[in-house]
Amino acid sequence: MRAFQVTGFDQKPTLINLPMPEPANGEVLVRIEACGLNFADLLMAKGTYQDTPTLPFTLGMEVCGTVIATGPDVTSPAIGERIAVFGGDGGLADYGLFPAANCVTVPDTMPSEVAAGFYVAYGTSHLALTDRARLQAGETLLVLGAAGGVGLTAVEIGKAIGATVIAVARGAEKLAIASAAGADHLIDSETDDITQAVKALGGADVVYDPVGGASFTAAMRATNRKGRIIVIGFASGDVPPIPANIILVKNIDVLGFYWGGYLKFRPDLVMDSIRELMAMHASGKLHPHISHILPLDQAAEALDLLATRKSTGKVVVKP
Repeated sequence: MRAFQVTGFDQKPTLINLPMPEPANGEVLVRIEACGLNFADLLMAKGTYQDTPTLPFTLGMEVCGTVIATGPDVTSPAIGERIAVFGGDGGLADYGLFPAANCVTVPDTMPSEVAAGFYVAYGTSHLALTDRARLQAGETLLVLGAAGGVGLTAVEIGKAIGATVIAVARGAEKLAIASAAGADHLIDSETDDITQAVKALGGADVVYDPVGGASFTAAMRATNRKGRIIVIGFASGDVPPIPANIILVKNIDVLGFYWGGYLKFRPDLVMDSIRELMAMHASGKLHPHISHILPLDQAAEALDLLATRKSTGKVVVKP
């Protein structure tokens, strides 16, 4: 079997041949049909992600595929079942071992390439907005990086909750994608003053920020009193300082959110969230956007699309 592996943090990942693995207790062996890429894959390849595995390891955090073997103690999912699963790594390969407890059955209405990029991005936005930020219908949600992998899902879920959504993205093409996902107002981060534009729309009650840097600061200054800012990540490469005096005076909550952490301390919430999202997709409330689908031998090019911000929504690799 082929696997796109990191063998050193000072070296580029490469496609190599490995022997077929066998599932141990609690594991399933999956014939991978599609793997969704995430910004965290770029960090993991450099060894800077908080959950980077021990070298060597195969990149790819989330997959969709068919179970072809199970560990001795596994009763579900069954052999032959098509599942989506977050494994943390191992997805950019022909086959992979994944925790049976993290598997969710994929409905027939959901294509494998959609299911492969569904788990992390939608799961992140759903729990961040509902469990952490407590977004309510009628509130205003500001989404930074609104055409990216997680940002676009925040736009959709925010609209499903009943919020007014302000989308911030770079350039007309990306803003058009955010608009198609349901955004009510559009702000171009290349040409517009984010703070002034959001204030002109009445300010934000909740800010969803996977970008960091100057965008965080601009959004914070346009956050309403008693507003909530959810820190999702730092795609800009800049971790912003948080001025405590402004947080104090405006009575703002700054909330950290790491979806992978929930898998460790509240896995029940994660699985309930994914099942709810699957139901929302089946009912036509969610419309995942995939900008690129590439074969496994072009995994490096697929990751480069994320690194250079040439993608919108999800990038998916199909072995």
